[in-house]
Amino acid sequence: MTRSAAHELGEFLKARRAELDPRSVGLPDSGSPRRVPGLRREEVARLVAISTDYYTRLEQGRMQVSEQVLDAIVRVLRLDEDQREYVFQLAGKESGRSRREEVQQVNAQLQRLLDDMSSIPAMVLGRQMDVLAWNPLAAALVGDFGQIPEKDRNYAKMVFSDRMKGLYADWEATARMTVAQLRMEAAHNAGSARLTALVRELSERDGDFRQWWAEHHVSARTVGAKTLNHPIAGTLTLEWDTLTCTSDPEQQLVIWTAEPGTPTHDGLRILASWAAGSSQGQPAPGTKG
Repeated sequence: MTRSAAHELGEFLKARRAELDPRSVGLPDSGSPRRVPGLRREEVARLVAISTDYYTRLEQGRMQVSEQVLDAIVRVLRLDEDQREYVFQLAGKESGRSRREEVQQVNAQLQRLLDDMSSIPAMVLGRQMDVLAWNPLAAALVGDFGQIPEKDRNYAKMVFSDRMKGLYADWEATARMTVAQLRMEAAHNAGSARLTALVRELSERDGDFRQWWAEHHVSARTVGAKTLNHPIAGTLTLEWDTLTCTSDPEQQLVIWTAEPGTPTHDGLRILASWAAGSSQGQPAPGTKG
């Protein structure tokens, strides 16, 4: 486990125990006010059946932890599956060397799949949520990726842009999830200089990101639903799903779909028509040329 991973593990555990009500884990309520919210270190240690000193050093990033102890901590802190994966990723980094950060190229089969998807918005995300590839409908839906410099072509950066704040109906929920997913990326890419620079940039630029990053929530990129207020297609409520590339698990195809016959499905068809016309210099549907 690297020093940065050990520090992050300690901060994450500290944040999680602060969220727990002592009564929720079977501890009696003394009735006296607590100096800090949540569980005390000694209470966690007692429930895990380790010494307070051991647990304290773990939170301070000064202790290697066994799988058995980590499993017990996961149970005591009521961590979900995403959070469990996150702490095991952090604790499992035995080598102190940073992985070489090679420039990613979109998988050729994923690119061919994108090229054939004309009615479904889709894009490929790589490490640190970099946007590696996209189809025209995805660009029409969330923004023209081609106009963004490659070094800034990152979905987390885009979410915290002014345009995205107006596009997502519930931007805060989307942004919080993005931060939690970026946290998960940090576990897979411990010691990444690029990720450190990205977090520093977003923290300096956006107070919300800085606050939510400090909360240490994590989430895997799986499935969900989002509502967008699109300037051309109107209100779109889209279900999204994530497909992981078998030959390169660090590349994921993200797709947005809608139930046929719904207003959102019709809106996507309008947007697809506009995207096709726009590429040929035609006006948007419903406008005069």
